[in-house]
Amino acid sequence: MERRTLLKLAGAGAALMTQVSRDAAAQTAASSKSFELAEATVGDLAKAMQSGARTSVSITELYLARIDAIDRAGPTVNSVIERNPDALAIAEALDRERKDKGARGPLHGVPVLIKDNIDTADKMRTSAGSLALGAHTPQRDAFIVERLRAAGCVILGKTNLSEWANFRSSRSTSAWSGRGGQTRNPYALDRNTSGSSSGTGAAISADLCAIGVGTETDGSIVSPASACGLVGIKPTVGLLSRSGIIPISHTQDTPGPMTRTVTDAAILLGAMAGVDARDAATRSSAGKAVADYTRYLDAGGLAGARIGVARDFFGSNDRIDSVVEEGIAAMRSAGAVIVDPVKIPGVDKLGASEIEVLLYEFKADLDAYLATLGPQSPVHSLADLIAYNASNAAQEMPYFAQERLVDAQKKGPLTDAAYRKALAACRRLSRAQGIDAVMTKHRLDALCAPTGPIAWLIDYPTGDHADGGCSQFPAVAGYPHITVPAGFAFELPVGISFFAGAYSEPSLIRIAYAFEQTTKARRPPQFKPSLTFKG
Repeated sequence: MERRTLLKLAGAGAALMTQVSRDAAAQTAASSKSFELAEATVGDLAKAMQSGARTSVSITELYLARIDAIDRAGPTVNSVIERNPDALAIAEALDRERKDKGARGPLHGVPVLIKDNIDTADKMRTSAGSLALGAHTPQRDAFIVERLRAAGCVILGKTNLSEWANFRSSRSTSAWSGRGGQTRNPYALDRNTSGSSSGTGAAISADLCAIGVGTETDGSIVSPASACGLVGIKPTVGLLSRSGIIPISHTQDTPGPMTRTVTDAAILLGAMAGVDARDAATRSSAGKAVADYTRYLDAGGLAGARIGVARDFFGSNDRIDSVVEEGIAAMRSAGAVIVDPVKIPGVDKLGASEIEVLLYEFKADLDAYLATLGPQSPVHSLADLIAYNASNAAQEMPYFAQERLVDAQKKGPLTDAAYRKALAACRRLSRAQGIDAVMTKHRLDALCAPTGPIAWLIDYPTGDHADGGCSQFPAVAGYPHITVPAGFAFELPVGISFFAGAYSEPSLIRIAYAFEQTTKARRPPQFKPSLTFKG
């Protein structure tokens, strides 16, 4: 066959495949509009079950079918790493209980997806996306899972994540794991969801479930929430327990809600909060945690609120800045007092101390978690994990390496002077000289900034192309941070962030809800194979 004929046929084949992809995306978009639970909230599902129009079983069945149609077929978002084989049985039991005794609360019978680094004592595995833990079935639920079950939730399944919560390599491709593969952004399938709570972000945005739970050390809830057009709450460290969650850092780790509305995030946050004897950090939340954060949902909550614009986190992308500027103008029109600009000291000084703390704590905390695993596990320490990855490099390291694991393994105990010095610097720069100082100086209710970058193209040879974001200061401080959809740039979601001092969730929820109701910026994804731009 002549070369020109071969090229012609290849071009025709590529065009046909492109058309097939576009047709599939169009069919998916059409089916999304007709999906019976499209954009359904917790309140919508609760009303449907209360009226008898739906049962928990029928809702669970619809979400499972949606996972088959959208996640495992169709556009193949690939966000759910494992479905709970007992989900329908749990839903059936909750339906009987509702009939016999009434509902436990707003989450009774409502399905939830949780990130695959959160322990569940059931038939599902908890792997952090790693093949090394591919057979790990915990013997006890994480505390927050106990709380979700007590609230009447149906644990629908586990979501994919950036492997080891994106602490394996500094040159990683987010949303990829050895066990789960690559999760794709439902707004444009060739783009990343950001990480590490990538699967939860994509799944909730794509209507695979009503609500989801992610975890964050620095940006891992708020960044994928922003990239997927969601509300994400990274709470104060200590408000939600970390026991039974595969760790990175005991000073920064926390689970948190990822939902399509602020109301649902508030409901989910209250359900998970509580003091846990297995997590000493939660003792500080006694008397500060709130069982029902929905009491702070006030559509007029921007009136009189003093909001500081943290300009140090602008400038990475003009389109993002433009969207956030529109959001600031909307807040001003709604009665907010905008303090602009507000400068947080030490913005360029925190990074080195943070990574030093994370390396030390990752080694200590992960060693403690892995040491509890049974004899069937191939790894019981960070050193074992490094050796496992090296022995299974073709499956575990086809795109990026494990230099962060190696660097962490070189660190000593938490009594080292280097660790204590770095931790003291983190607390001083992020708290006393950082957020606390700025909030006090300007009498602020919250700081605001762009949450993070526009979703970037998935690119294995060079890794992530993320630039910008404001997650570091609240993450290092252990302070709450909420992102809310603010609009779109190049058809991709842009989030705006609100953060403040410890246990300021009530005021942040009030501000975030008022912003959401004022702007109503979220639009559901259309599962486009890629985006085209006119030059």
